[in-house]
Amino acid sequence: MRHFSDKRKTVATTLLALLLFLQVFATYAQTATIRVTGNVTEKSTNAGLPGVTVQVKGTTLGTTTDGAGTYTIQAASDAILIFSSIGYTSQEVAVGNRTSIDVALADDNKTLNEVVVVGYGTQRRADVTGATVTIKGDELVKQPVLTATQALQGKAAGVQIISSGQPGSSPVVRVRGTGTALAGTAALFVVDGVLTDDISNINTADITNVDVLKDASATAIYGARGANGVVIITTKRGASGKMTVNYSGNAGFRLPANLVTMANATEYANYVSTASGNLVTAGPTSTDWYGQILRTGFQQNHGLSISGGTDKSTYFLSAGYFTDQGIVIDNIYKRFSIRANQDFTFNKVVRAGFSASYANGNNQIANLNTAYNNAYRAAPIIASKDANGKYGNTSVYQNVGNSVLDIEKNNNLAIDNRLLGSAYLEIKPVSWLTYRTNLGGDFVNLNSRVYNYQFNNDTTTFITPGGNQRNPNSNLSVGNTKTFHWTFDNLLTFNKQIDKHSLTVLVGTTAEQYTLTSVTAFRKDVPAAQNLWYIGTGNANTSTNDGTGDKYTRNSYLSRINYNYNDKYLLTATLRADGSSRFPSQNRWGYFPSVGAGWLISNESFMQSQHIFDLLKLRGSWGRVGNDRIPSDSYTVTVQPNLAYPFGGGVATPGSAITQIKDPNLKWETTEEFDLGLEFSALKGRLTGEVNYYDKKARDLLINVKVPSVAGDADGVVLTNAASIRNQGLEVTLNWRGRISNDLTYRIGGNATLNSNSVIGLNGGQPILDGGIGANQQYTTRTDNGQPVGSFYVLQVLGVFQNDADVNSYKNPAGQVIQPSAAPGDFKYQDTNGDGKIDDNDRVFAGSYQPKAYFGLNLGLTYKSLDFSVDVYGNVGNQVYNGKRAFRQNVLDNVEKTMAYNRWTSANGSQTEPGANSGNLPASTYFIESGSFARINNATLGYKLPQRLTDKIHLSNLRVFATAQNILTLKKYSGFTSELVGNPTSQGIELNAYPTTQTFAIGLNAGF
Repeated sequence: MRHFSDKRKTVATTLLALLLFLQVFATYAQTATIRVTGNVTEKSTNAGLPGVTVQVKGTTLGTTTDGAGTYTIQAASDAILIFSSIGYTSQEVAVGNRTSIDVALADDNKTLNEVVVVGYGTQRRADVTGATVTIKGDELVKQPVLTATQALQGKAAGVQIISSGQPGSSPVVRVRGTGTALAGTAALFVVDGVLTDDISNINTADITNVDVLKDASATAIYGARGANGVVIITTKRGASGKMTVNYSGNAGFRLPANLVTMANATEYANYVSTASGNLVTAGPTSTDWYGQILRTGFQQNHGLSISGGTDKSTYFLSAGYFTDQGIVIDNIYKRFSIRANQDFTFNKVVRAGFSASYANGNNQIANLNTAYNNAYRAAPIIASKDANGKYGNTSVYQNVGNSVLDIEKNNNLAIDNRLLGSAYLEIKPVSWLTYRTNLGGDFVNLNSRVYNYQFNNDTTTFITPGGNQRNPNSNLSVGNTKTFHWTFDNLLTFNKQIDKHSLTVLVGTTAEQYTLTSVTAFRKDVPAAQNLWYIGTGNANTSTNDGTGDKYTRNSYLSRINYNYNDKYLLTATLRADGSSRFPSQNRWGYFPSVGAGWLISNESFMQSQHIFDLLKLRGSWGRVGNDRIPSDSYTVTVQPNLAYPFGGGVATPGSAITQIKDPNLKWETTEEFDLGLEFSALKGRLTGEVNYYDKKARDLLINVKVPSVAGDADGVVLTNAASIRNQGLEVTLNWRGRISNDLTYRIGGNATLNSNSVIGLNGGQPILDGGIGANQQYTTRTDNGQPVGSFYVLQVLGVFQNDADVNSYKNPAGQVIQPSAAPGDFKYQDTNGDGKIDDNDRVFAGSYQPKAYFGLNLGLTYKSLDFSVDVYGNVGNQVYNGKRAFRQNVLDNVEKTMAYNRWTSANGSQTEPGANSGNLPASTYFIESGSFARINNATLGYKLPQRLTDKIHLSNLRVFATAQNILTLKKYSGFTSELVGNPTSQGIELNAYPTTQTFAIGLNAGF
């Protein structure tokens, strides 16, 4: 046994030694390198290419070719070499024990052959004759935002994104200026073929790319929906092959980006004492009211997707969870979303598929309508809350409520469930003919609940009893709104290539219907316990109910011809006929044509000998699009019942009356646009750019016109087509990408848009006065001929009266003292019409919120596995109205720190800041400030784990990153934010705006 055992040990030892030898040999074979040399040339000219990166795949080993295109590198015999250079198609070549490898790189024609999405189809980028821009989803997902449109900011010329920091809110998208006054201004979104006005339900990580159609030639195929631009969202699809799993997520916190510093207790007491003439003493309390209602908010965003398939069926499934706590107390938004996209290929003739997404949004909304304004005005000498939870009673001291109570005693919850989907069937009986039918639907169910707690102005609620801030009865409002929008498209596409002629013809029909139903209910005395917040638990004697609804339909016929001759001369023509139930029968149909032409100069024979331009294209277009976004009953005269009318003796008799005058001949708002553009790619794709000029005129716009009051109690105005607006602009986009070494590459891009907006004809319509603030400033804007929409219309401040002599010497030519009741420290206003008094007739135009220019700058740097990017965004030439200052209405209202320190006194003689005052100032240029700003919109630093390491942990990719939004804003405006959403005729007034936020987050992208 011992002999046998020893023999067995000998054999085992021999085998172990052999295995070790083989391992050492294998290791030596793997690590042994050979010297490889070669020459890299340009395929079309056979000339040597300098600066080509030659890298060993899966490693950081690499080199670059010299001036003649030659290289030398050490590589393992089983290694793979990657040859890459900007402007050329990369190649991978196995070494295979060779010591000499020559490679010819071909031009990268991505610029020419890139496929972009256009209305109801796709085209080669080179064949497009309209103004479009494409942004890849990979660029958008880097930012921790709710919607893709927020991440678009600064990335597309001609596209202005106005974003709010409020959780759950969608940004405003303006394409080439504001083209309407009273009708809808929102851009049209098309998600996988479904038309919608909101994409807050779409997870950005699910998006492949966003295509923005800007000019009438590109948007005319959408007819009545295209006047404000079209944003096409394409979500991810599966690909045949093994299943892949991807995770993307980030988490971080949000802070207010810009705070307004208010006067502290001492500064406040000094200011108010001077303004009122009564001594106000600062006590031990100095409350920062904004500090009491603002906080650091937490945000997180997670997405998980699975994709794969076979040659017969592919799939893409995803789930996402997004939370934004917001920077205002008691404010949080949550969204859960799922998506399923699937495509089936039955045979060479028939394909089908569907896209479906569901999203649940839960929005706990903070009561900012009063809280924000009260925080600005509240006296800092009052505490917000004591240790026992009782509130400081600001209304005892002044006519302003406690902002903390405003928020905490109001519970506003909105829950929406949204299902968006489409299904298609595609039949291709022959190679040149395709029939496609697409049915899409968008269903939203919104439930809202607002509960206001009961509280009295006694010691159970307040530290000090009294005042007027109270709610003697709790109350509950609930509502349910359901909307359903379906679209049904049937399209036939003819595509034929004959010699040098390429022709694509699209014809089809599309129908859509929108329905809305809404009901609300209200009751008082609902119990405070949250599980009892139901209408049935309240006082039935206080119950009120209401309801409304809407329904409209559209039916359309569309056609488009795309013609390409010899890849040099391009022609696109479209015609769409739209019928809308929102107009009377005689004006129901609108016809929207467009034509575009392009010349691929770079493909001409006389350009073949040059080596500067890879692509040079000149294009021009003209087209008309429409806008039917008006209330469905705008042309129908309605009678309001149950109105009381006093007859003789003062007895009120119930009856009915016409309360509105309506135009029975309303018609489409029509936008006509001319566009001229030059696109180029130069220096092997290193430099790309585009220049566009556009002239966009919107006519037959809806506006109110005064008419004699001849029927019942009509208000004497009628909504009719009686205005025109013009936007003229220039767009410039330039991008450069380069390589400093084999490890270091960079990119830099920028875009700028110059836009001039003006009302060019009211045609008998009355100027629109809007933007009222408080009782003393009933309007601050005027939309009128020759001015931008929503221009500020206010008194001109000339300075500050320094003394009584200054007041008495301010006279008109007739010798009248213009402001006899003024005192030193009061504003001196311009007597514009010279009538010796200051009133509304002295107002002047003082700019508008419409920017004269907006721009974006995008930088990127990659060093080995590290990547860094910075995005800058801004606009110039617009004005903002500081509505917070204008709303001061009481001598005891607080003031900003700068107002307290810079106010006029007889000692400093300020000409820009008035003396201590009680508020209630008239609308003037004092409240108008520059809205120009430049902001570092996003900065991201990432690290991608090398492939050799991800292979070891069985991942296909892994990237970690840190990102920051709104790091720095350069601005002149003294308020919270100069980015303000609102109606065109009153936009640009900061009153209760949610501040923009800074976000700092870390994230992870991983593939399995």
